[in-house]
Amino acid sequence: MTQQVEILWLEKPQKHDYPAAKSYLSLLYKKGDVASLVVKLKRAPVICFKAKDVFRASGLSLLGISNSHVEKDRTKILAGEKLSPLLLVRNPLNGRVVIADGYHRMCAVYTFDEDACIPCKIV
Repeated sequence: MTQQVEILWLEKPQKHDYPAAKSYLSLLYKKGDVASLVVKLKRAPVICFKAKDVFRASGLSLLGISNSHVEKDRTKILAGEKLSPLLLVRNPLNGRVVIADGYHRMCAVYTFDEDACIPCKIV
């Protein structure tokens, strides 16, 4: 982990996060299921999970700071800009959590603090 910084968050996801989630989820689920999941995500409350727990639940690997999107989000964090909460979907078939939107933000946050509380919407 690197320097200690305060990571700031928006109260709710930005409007463009939902179409991004829809695009990603449409690679994994049928069209009707995707539409339903996005509606549920919009209605879901924001709750917090530790960064390390989201990674463990997703089964994804950590992208390094050499990734341009991760570096962009790290720059936002260092500048004191607020990040958008993550959008997560539980996959009961494999017991994993799908990061529908926010993977790069997640990786950027993890480089500062693996125990950071990450605001998320999860369905």
